[in-house]
Amino acid sequence: MPQPAPAHNRGPAAAAANRAALLAAARRLFAEQGYDVPLSAIARAAGVGQGVLYRHFGNRVTLALAVFGESIAELEALAAARTDPDGLAALVARMLSLTLENAAFVDAVVRGRAEVDWDGDRRVGALLARPLVRARAAGRVRDDLTIDDLLLLVRTAYGLLATQPGAGAAREGVLRVVALVDADLGAAVAAHW
Repeated sequence: MPQPAPAHNRGPAAAAANRAALLAAARRLFAEQGYDVPLSAIARAAGVGQGVLYRHFGNRVTLALAVFGESIAELEALAAARTDPDGLAALVARMLSLTLENAAFVDAVVRGRAEVDWDGDRRVGALLARPLVRARAAGRVRDDLTIDDLLLLVRTAYGLLATQPGAGAAREGVLRVVALVDADLGAAVAAHW
């Protein structure tokens, strides 16, 4: 009986594919099981050993923040693509949606800030700046609405998700809070969500 060929270790050639597989597995498992999902489960789902996981990501926080960083990159692309006055509403709707879809990432940011140097808050604030200026100039939001107000909406969404009986109730609560902060923005976010 012929013996199967031994597995070929591709070494460094597989690094990019392994990293991508780890990020995809982490995104899915964090969403399904929360921030405390075993790292061994993430490695297994990615089809790599746990040592490979630790070569790419030194700990749970750096892995979660890398996944969260992908979400920020998505938001940056959306902000760059939507240069119209309603771009802010589309951006805020997607931010809130990402928060409700995956509270584990917000959990990672909250827990991880003390452990790693992470520029996510700066990046999120920066991606909101121009859309907010355009929305104000077009009269789509209050003149005194700030980036801090918008970031507070994201934190509120996380709090609602943690305290509501389900994602649907949290979504309705978030839409109500957005409307309380700015009625016009609330209606536009609801239309984009």
